[in-house]
Amino acid sequence: MEEQKRELNAQEIQKLLPHRYPMLMLDRLILLPDEKLTQIVPGMKVAGIKNVSLNEPYFTGHFPGNPIMPGVLIVEALAQCACAGGLMLKENKGKLGLFTGIEIMKFRRQVVPGDILLLEAEFLVFRRGMGKVAVKASVDGSVAAEGIISFALVENQE
Repeated sequence: MEEQKRELNAQEIQKLLPHRYPMLMLDRLILLPDEKLTQIVPGMKVAGIKNVSLNEPYFTGHFPGNPIMPGVLIVEALAQCACAGGLMLKENKGKLGLFTGIEIMKFRRQVVPGDILLLEAEFLVFRRGMGKVAVKASVDGSVAAEGIISFALVENQE
C-alpha cells in the first residue's frame, strides 16, 4: 500500500487544487494528526501556510498606503486549506472541492504584508460529499479570523 503523504509544498498543492496565481492561497499544507486516514472523519485536522507578500495584486487597491489583506481572501485561503486536506486522501483523488457557505466568521485582526498566515481546519461533519469545518487563521499566535465554513467534494467534469 502506498504511503500517505503528510505534507505538501506549493507545487504538490497545485496537483490537488485547480487554483493558480493570483487565486492560489496556500504555500504549504500539513495533514494532522499522524494516524493513517483513509477518509474524512470528524476531528481530522489540516494546517496550511500562506506567506503574505506586498507583491499580492490586491494590495494595489486595498488600500493604497495601508495594505490590508481582504477578509474575503482570508476566508478563501481557509476554504482552500480545508478542501485540499480532504483532497489529499486517496478516496478523493481527482475530485473538485467547492466552497459552499459560511455559517459564522469573525475577523479579529488585520493581516498585512510580511505576515505568515497559519490556516487551521478541523472537520466537524462530512456526509455524502458535503463537509462542515471549523477554521482559524492566525499570525504569530494572534487570531485574525475564525468561523465555520462548508464545502462539497464533487466529481471533476474535466
